[in-house]
Amino acid sequence: MKKILSIFALTVLFTAAIFAQTDAATSEKAFKILEDAEDTLAYHGDYSATISLVIEKPGKPKENLQYKIFQRVDDKLMTIVQLFPEADKGTGYLRNDDNIWSYDPISRKFTHTSIKEALGDSDIKLDDVDQSDSHWRDNYNIEAYEEGTLGKYPVHIITVRAKTSEPSYAKTKYYIRTDIPLLLKQEDFSGSDRLMRTTLLPKYSKVPAGYVATQVVLRDELNKGEQTQQVISDLTFDALPDKIFTKAYLEGLN
Repeated sequence: MKKILSIFALTVLFTAAIFAQTDAATSEKAFKILEDAEDTLAYHGDYSATISLVIEKPGKPKENLQYKIFQRVDDKLMTIVQLFPEADKGTGYLRNDDNIWSYDPISRKFTHTSIKEALGDSDIKLDDVDQSDSHWRDNYNIEAYEEGTLGKYPVHIITVRAKTSEPSYAKTKYYIRTDIPLLLKQEDFSGSDRLMRTTLLPKYSKVPAGYVATQVVLRDELNKGEQTQQVISDLTFDALPDKIFTKAYLEGLN
């Protein structure tokens, strides 16, 4: 009997070891796909772009916002300046590594804030425009991986769960094309697995540095009918002067 139990115990341990290795391999594969999807995008080194947002809410007229974004990806430096509407022109955000400030041009004061803050009244958060290539492994564990289809495209379906407080959502599911690692859809969930937001990326453009999602639609799943459409334009990859990533730069715009 003892021998049988010993053999059973060894079998359980051996099986557990196999599954542990498989899980580790699957996690590594999933992380690599997420990183490849990031690398396929054109955002490397310095870049700047104009972000135009159209916000739709039931019973309200459409709201238009526009921002200029400057980012030095490798150094975690980012400056965002609001261009429109005129009443909010000059409102800004400044990121230096893990420190993030919002700037009010009327009071001329900076307030320490979070990467979870939204741009204006939109569904876009500051971490949506964070292009740091290390944030996957730093902030998430792989919860599930499978293959499927989305419309006409075969996709990798990767579910990650936050392991730090930095991500805006506790769990996110990504749908990434298998032929070219481009993100087509993203679903964000609360800690209780309630769907909070769906992001669709129907249009990409190919530029010398990679791919750019020129149209993004973000749907608020808690408030049906609310969504934000994002359009990227004026994208450049020229080296940016250091002064752009300073408080003095935002203060000097007004």
